[in-house]
Amino acid sequence: MSDFTTVDLLRHGEPEGGQKFRGAVDDPLSPRGWEQMRSAVGDCRDWQVVVSSPLIRCAAFAYELAERLDRPLEIVAGFTELGFGVWEGRGVAEVHAADPLALGRFWRDPVAYPIPNGEPVADFDRRIGQAWDALLERYRGQHVLLVAHGGTIRMVLRRILDMPLRRIWRFEVPFAALSRVRLHRDPAAEPHLVFHNGRPA
Repeated sequence: MSDFTTVDLLRHGEPEGGQKFRGAVDDPLSPRGWEQMRSAVGDCRDWQVVVSSPLIRCAAFAYELAERLDRPLEIVAGFTELGFGVWEGRGVAEVHAADPLALGRFWRDPVAYPIPNGEPVADFDRRIGQAWDALLERYRGQHVLLVAHGGTIRMVLRRILDMPLRRIWRFEVPFAALSRVRLHRDPAAEPHLVFHNGRPA
């Protein structure tokens, strides 16, 4: 077993239906989305296990990749996206036109200004944290690919970087972005962000 646990975080590609607040909305990948994800992973075969959100824009590609690489696949409900409440399924431009003040406040401080009827960001952070801790325990010393969502990946990276929860919008997580984090088995050691929105070596 390696002294390090390495987790690559892959956001899903472009879904059918374009840009919108898509939490529980289970849109499939568009043809471009499939192309983006296949390009992002390339010919990499380093992963020992594939873990995925259950939503189809993540899970469909995860199934395909796990089968191609002959790797085990685990579907983890805890890694689903933030629930967007009254904005669920609506475009960003549409929400901005209807309530620019609420949207602007949410971008500036999602903790203090939650989405009406949405999942509180602090609750989302706890949910992702629990799923993340379980993943690290289960796959200690292995190289894991986690296929998930923009919000999910932000919550993982904010833990690695020790960022305040209200500052999660300060970095972008584009469609099919791939990031790598590495954690030493010694819990006192600092975790590392190896790269963000890059390519496997």
